[in-house]
Amino acid sequence: MQEDMDSDGITDSPKKGPTLSTSTSSFEALDPHDPNLSRLATTMFNKTAEYLYGELTSTLDDYKLIENMNRATITKYSDMKHITGNIAKGMTDLNEKCNTLQPYLDQIEQIEDSVVKLEQAAYKLDAYSKRLEAKFKSLEKR
Repeated sequence: MQEDMDSDGITDSPKKGPTLSTSTSSFEALDPHDPNLSRLATTMFNKTAEYLYGELTSTLDDYKLIENMNRATITKYSDMKHITGNIAKGMTDLNEKCNTLQPYLDQIEQIEDSVVKLEQAAYKLDAYSKRLEAKFKSLEKR
């Protein structure tokens, strides 16, 4: 039972006649075949092509979305970098101004301490003068 294969990949079987070889495809559009099978096969290939096209298109859309998100993220981080740089520069300027003003702030604190001491001395002097006035009035009445 040896089968002979011709150049088209069709083998002759003694029991069944010509058959398609499993090792090569020799389907030709002009060969006689079942029209319903042909219509169904064409529909299947078209639907499969549509499905694959849709899958590839959705994957491409996903990659485009990721690319757009990456661009937006790059822009956002660039903006944040500039803002952070401006804040850092502002902080440096404020620290320099604070260091420049520190001697004056120290002087203000010293003046405030002196004013508090002077105020306490004024209250003591006022109390002493009231006691002295009361003593003077009591001496004057005699």
